[in-house]
Amino acid sequence: MRSVIILFSVILIAVLLSAPVAAQSSQDADQSNDLWSGIQKTIERYLNRPYVWGAVGLKSFDCSGFVWRVMAENGVMLKRTTARKLYMGLPRAAKNNSYESGSLVFFNNLKHVGIVNDQVSFYHAQVSQGTNLSEFNPFWRGKICGFRKIPARQ
Repeated sequence: MRSVIILFSVILIAVLLSAPVAAQSSQDADQSNDLWSGIQKTIERYLNRPYVWGAVGLKSFDCSGFVWRVMAENGVMLKRTTARKLYMGLPRAAKNNSYESGSLVFFNNLKHVGIVNDQVSFYHAQVSQGTNLSEFNPFWRGKICGFRKIPARQ
């Protein structure tokens, strides 16, 4: 009888300890989805704006200015800097999460940055086309240097 009570107690403690973790992970997923939803809405507002070197919006952007503006309007505070410095200051995206929506993708020896939309496309401010959605076609895939995760909202 005593061993049954101990076993029951151990199981009860394990269940109680795991419940907050499951609830927290569900909360994290909801916050991540909310953040991506907000980022997408902001991006849509700023698509088809011209590229201007050093610009951070509202009428024109360069690549890192576009990323900065979109993130800032969604509570993600990044330093306004070059793509290279942004890359160096952010945590790596896990290999299995590289193409996760909202990750940052870096190109061309860290001279260009965009925001991953999905496995096949990303948003960026391109010199020739301004802010747009581009595919990860062979041209762009060949220029990828790496991926970074965006920090949590502040």
